[in-house]
Amino acid sequence: MTELLLTLISAALINNIVLHLPLGIDPLLQSPVDAGRAQVHALGIATTALMLLSALPGQAIHHYLLAPLELSYLRLFVFVPLCVLLITPVLAMLSRWLPALPFTGLKPLLITNAAILGLSLLSAEADKGLLYTAALSLGAGLGFWLVLSLFSDLRQRACNDDVPLPFRGLPIELISAGLMAMAFLGFNGLFKP
Repeated sequence: MTELLLTLISAALINNIVLHLPLGIDPLLQSPVDAGRAQVHALGIATTALMLLSALPGQAIHHYLLAPLELSYLRLFVFVPLCVLLITPVLAMLSRWLPALPFTGLKPLLITNAAILGLSLLSAEADKGLLYTAALSLGAGLGFWLVLSLFSDLRQRACNDDVPLPFRGLPIELISAGLMAMAFLGFNGLFKP
């Protein structure tokens, strides 16, 4: 149980999938500047649910089908359609359960999110079981949501502050992402085995 909790915390803070492994940086930078808090939370919830619901079947397919048949090299060709096919049902399910959040228009951001596919590949590579995959995907999704919320606040502050002309837009966002990654490195060594 302790290992699962440490995996969840590590995936959310220390080995953040956006800042440590820049896999989910594309929806972070593609989200509109005028995105409200509701849209940011909708994207965070949808990404977390999609990570959880695509990594678990991916791990099961890899462990029970591909690995025994020695077809592990086909993981990518199995995981890409699995991640893409789950987007529409997950968005429909979330919009039915949480009607106050705007889940419409998130499909392009979720299709281009490399973190979802990367997490499935990382969990299949580790091959530590379904509970580890669930903790890893939940932690990575919560970490993505945290970084997305922090980055949205930081982006709104940068729009309102006096930023020099050469740094406006994408340059200040990339500098901010780098500074945020260094801040998250401070969590490294928080837990000793």
